[in-house]
Amino acid sequence: MGLAIPELERRLGGARIERSVALAPMTTFRIGGPADLFYRARTADELCEAVSTARELEVPHFLLGKGANILVGDKGFRGLVIRSEVGGIDYLDETRVRAGAGVDTFPDLIESTVGRGLAGLHHFVGIPSTVGGALWQNLHFLSPAPDRERTVFIEEVTESAEILTEEGERRTVGVEYFEFGYDQSILHHRDDVVLSAVFRLEPADPATLRRVIKENLEWRDERHPDLWLYPCAGSIFQKIDGIGAGRLIDECGLKGRVHGSAQIFHKHANIIVNLGAATSAEVCHLIELSQETVRRELGYELEPEIMFVGEF
Repeated sequence: MGLAIPELERRLGGARIERSVALAPMTTFRIGGPADLFYRARTADELCEAVSTARELEVPHFLLGKGANILVGDKGFRGLVIRSEVGGIDYLDETRVRAGAGVDTFPDLIESTVGRGLAGLHHFVGIPSTVGGALWQNLHFLSPAPDRERTVFIEEVTESAEILTEEGERRTVGVEYFEFGYDQSILHHRDDVVLSAVFRLEPADPATLRRVIKENLEWRDERHPDLWLYPCAGSIFQKIDGIGAGRLIDECGLKGRVHGSAQIFHKHANIIVNLGAATSAEVCHLIELSQETVRRELGYELEPEIMFVGEF
C-alpha cells in the first residue's frame, strides 16, 4: 500500500487527505481507532474519483456515512476511509425528491419533505442514517400505532438511484436492482456505491405527519437509548422471526450485564451501549457472551447485523 499512497494523494489532492484521523467521534458507538487516511467526498464526482482511485491502486478503503450499525476496531482502519458528504435535496416534481448519498435522512431530508406535505420518509424519524446508508440496509421502522402497526421499509418509497458499480460504471438503476430484504440489499454483496437516490412520496397534511413523527419518537424513546447518553450502533443481532433476539438474551438473564464500559442495554437486550469509555474488545466480549449463552441455554444462533470495520 505504501507505494500507492503518493499517487492516491496526487490524484485526490494531497491537502484533502488527512492522516491518522480518529474514527470514534464519527460513529454512533463512539468507539474505534484511527484511519490511516481519511477523505471527505463532498460531491458525487469526488466520491466516484475517490472510490475508483482506491480500487485502481488497490488501497483498502471503507465508505463511511453517519457511522451507525458499525463497530470500528480499537486498532483502527489500515487504508483509506472515505466519508460520503454528498449533499443536495432537489424536488423533481410534486411528489418526487432526489437526495445526495450523504444527506442525513433525519433531520434534513425528513424535515424538508414533511415541510412540503409529503409522506413516506417521515416513518424513519430518529434513526441515524444517510441516504446511502438507508439503501445499504433497507432502513426500516416498526410503526407503533394500532392503525398502522407494521414494519415500514425505505424500499417502499425508493424509485431509483444513481450508483457507481463495482465495475466502475456510473449508472441509474431502479428499485428492483437493490434486491431489498430485511436489513439487506445487493450492496451487501456487490461493491457498488450509492451517489444519490430518488424517492416517490405521497401528498399529506403536514400537521398529521408531525403528529405521527411525535408518536414515533415517543415510542423510540421508551425502548431505545438516547445516543447522547448511551452511544450505540442500534440492534446488534439480526431479527429472529416470531421470537426476537433481544427477548432471547433477556430470557438468559443478560439484560443490563456490564463488561468494562460496555453494557447490554437495560431497556433493550439487543442493544449494547457505550457507558463512556468502551472499547471494541469489551463490546465483542458481550456479543460473544450473548451468542454462547443463547446457544447453550435456548438453542438459537444469534447472527450480528452490525458491520465490523478495521482491526480488532
